[in-house]
Formats: sequence, C-alpha cells, structure tokens
Amino acid sequence: MTTTSITAPSVWPTQYWHVLEDGRIQCDLCPRNCRLREGQQGLCFVRSRENDQVVLTSYGRSSGFCIDPIEKKPLNHFLPGTPVLSFGTAGCNLACKFCQNWDMSKSREMDTLADQAMPEQLAAEAEKLGCRGLAFTYNDPVIFLEYAKDVAIAARERGLKSVAVTAGYICPEPRIEFFKYMDAANVDLKAFTESFYKKICGGALVPVLETLEYLKHEAKTWFEITTLLIPGENDSEHEIDAMSRWIYDHLGPDVPLHFTAFHPDWKMMDHPRTPASTLSRARTQALNNGLHYVYTGNVHDSIGSSTWCPKCGELLIERDWYQLGKWHVNCNENGDENGDENAGAGSNGSCGSCGYMIPGCFEQQPGIWGARRIPVRLS
Repeated sequence: MTTTSITAPSVWPTQYWHVLEDGRIQCDLCPRNCRLREGQQGLCFVRSRENDQVVLTSYGRSSGFCIDPIEKKPLNHFLPGTPVLSFGTAGCNLACKFCQNWDMSKSREMDTLADQAMPEQLAAEAEKLGCRGLAFTYNDPVIFLEYAKDVAIAARERGLKSVAVTAGYICPEPRIEFFKYMDAANVDLKAFTESFYKKICGGALVPVLETLEYLKHEAKTWFEITTLLIPGENDSEHEIDAMSRWIYDHLGPDVPLHFTAFHPDWKMMDHPRTPASTLSRARTQALNNGLHYVYTGNVHDSIGSSTWCPKCGELLIERDWYQLGKWHVNCNENGDENGDENAGAGSNGSCGSCGYMIPGCFEQQPGIWGARRIPVRLS
C-alpha cells in the first residue's frame, strides 16, 4: 500500500470560541477560557487568534510516531496485547510541574513538529504497520480536537480504533464532540484536591470529574483512569480513600483505576520516586472501597498489574510489565445483558472459571504484540 504525502496546512479553523464585548475572542475549548487579541496564543500554544478567529496551528503535524502496546496508555481492558500507533503534537492546556513529556507538551517551538501526516495518510500508515488503532498521546489531544477527530474518522473507515490519553480538561460542548469519535480513553485524574490542581497543574479538579461522569453516563467510550502518585503531594491515605470512594459512588466499581509511580522530572526534580509500597497500599485501599479493577504501574508488580476476577479470584490476564501471560477471559461476542454499554465498540469478557462479566473490549484471544516499542517515521 502506498500513500500520498500532503503538506499540512499552516492553520486550521476551529469552532469553539466567541467574541467578547471588548473585542477579544474567548476560546471555549477548555476551562482556561483564554481571551485573545489578534496574534495572541492560548496557554496551550497551538490555538491562536488569526484574522479574527481562533485557529489550530498544529493540524497534520506531529512530534513523532511510535508503535506501542495498548497497555502502555495504560488500557488493560481494551484489546489486550494489541499494538497502537501513538503520536502527539506540541503544547498542552495544563501546566503540570511533574510532566514526563515536557519536551513535547511544553514546547513552544513548531520545529518540534517534525513529522507530517494528514488524517487519511495517518490511518493508512497505521493499517499498513499492522496496528489495531491510533493513540493520541504524549500531549493532550483535546487541544488538537479537530485533527484528532478527523484522524479518528479516517481510522474508523479502515476498521481501526482511536484512543485518547487525556487529562479530561475540556468544556461540555466540545467534550461531547471529542469523545463521540474516541473508542477508548485513559483519563489522568491528577489528584483529588483542588489545591493540587491549582498549585501543581494550573487547573481545576471539578471539570475533570465532570468529564469522568460524562464518560460513564452519557458516552459510549470505554475509559480507564490513571493517577500518578507523587510522594507528599497526592499519595496520602485520606486522599486515596476519598478518590476511590468517589469513583465507586459516581462511576461504579468496574472502571479500571491505575496507580502509577512518579519519577523526578521537569520542575519536580526535588521529589523522590514513588515507593512500590505506596502503590500497593493505594491499590489495597481502592479494592477495599469496592473497586473491582485496580492496577499498579511504572513498577514491576505482576500481582498489581494483572487482572483478577472480582467474584472467584481467578487470574484472568497475567501481565509482566507489558508482556501478557496466562489468558482466562472468554469473549461474549453478542454482549451480555448485564454488560456495560460503554464497551468501546467491542465485547465484554467473562471469567473463564465462573462466568462473571468482565467489562471492556475483549477478543477471544489476546494480541501477541508484547512489550515492543518501535519508533517509526511516516514522512
């Protein structure tokens, strides 16, 4: 298969903005509500005011491409063992001091966007590379909503899935449009206090919680949650207890929750790495609060990274880092009357021992991609 390279446009018109009485234009994509005069950029850097409208300046341009295991997103209940073509652009609408992709998300240089791929080309390349889908990651895809949407449409036409790795910091109207095209998402729940979001991320907690509730109760996107535990900042027993109880009360017991380990980066080099014991303690707390699927990440923990049946305790999916081992999940091809409607255009699974429904997007056999991570150039 061959594809034709098309030069990315310098700007792309956007929809979510309005003119204020003082002549400024307010961007209505995310809760930052950046108010722009001609030539100014929003905090995300990639949305700016040009010719009296808000435009996207990163459409069709990427900071790089890589074939990843789906578990790296992390998604443990969505087509386990399969590869996805991952990419991002530049910029971000949060300012997290611990950002582990800061060279891309905080870049204000368009030269960072070295690779170009228009939606049709990108979907064709993903199919040619044997990927099951595309993942918008490295920086938050909500800031390049128009590009992500068009890529997802092109991917869907080829039978490919679209995955968003996002902080969920987005306004209600664009939220509906964005997730309409996403088959799966992992939402970073940075912490469970407004003070953390304000001091460490330059944002707010409530809009993220609203996104999570929207995903659960109104969207058809399969989603999982990740919280990076930072020693002394968001890892207290009290906060983990409050977070996991909120998830249980508002989202139910079946939304997978990932606790991952922090390592010193960007503006938080003075903080220590997260001990594995902290992750294990948080996982135990969340399980005790009724959540069924709680995982540990960024550490070697085969128990905490594997999937277990909430009813009979059977090991369903064994994981060693991103390598799958034992597989004991049956695929319910026709769904399940007790299944979760947010199954991401796939089939719920069931325990191979007791038949208990396991929500997600499963196939009868897992993929065999393993832990490989392969950078690729498309242009």
